Amino acid sequence: MTSETGDRSVYETIFRRRDTRGEFTGEPIPAEVLRRVLSAAHAAPSVGLSQPWDFVVVSDMDLRKKFREHVLDERAVFEGRLDAERARIFAPIKIEGIVDSSVGIVVGYDPSRGAPAVLGRHAIADAGLYSVCLAIQNLWLAATAEGLGVGWVSFYREEFLRELVGLPENIRPVAWLCVGPVRELPNVPDLERHGWRERLPLDAVLHYEKYSPAELS
Repeated sequence: MTSETGDRSVYETIFRRRDTRGEFTGEPIPAEVLRRVLSAAHAAPSVGLSQPWDFVVVSDMDLRKKFREHVLDERAVFEGRLDAERARIFAPIKIEGIVDSSVGIVVGYDPSRGAPAVLGRHAIADAGLYSVCLAIQNLWLAATAEGLGVGWVSFYREEFLRELVGLPENIRPVAWLCVGPVRELPNVPDLERHGWRERLPLDAVLHYEKYSPAELS
């Protein structure tokens, strides 16, 4: 199905994508499907064609349980810093599907890949990190198109995750992604549904020629 601007399925996938936490079934991902999703991630654009990402697929349940314990500890740290009203809203929000999903995928950033002459990174040091985020988005959209859910876990200390999966010191762990088949992808994102935050309309963040704070009012 196409429109005047191209393939509508791309837009449908983008708007269907969700940060998945409680919907995983735990069913295995067919090897060929996982390979397609990872290939899509690896096809992302990267500064200077450095391809500075690494993917560690974690299926071992003991490792996943250790990571979940760490994440829940960090959840408690965050919750302890909230005021009473925010803590009340946060309490029922599930932040991870580490043991419920089929696999975890740790995405790492290797700034030494392609160095020292990484074309395009001399003025913006974080351009390599941005490239890794593009690979994650590719993975997420490909997984969504395959009927899989993805959840990005961010409640962790980088050093803990690096040691857990054996990343060398020069590789920064950027994400633990929970990936697997889901019962459904909710129509409304969890954080909106629980009242944590509302999605801004496009016009609240859209500017022409120069930034205009008045447009945010």
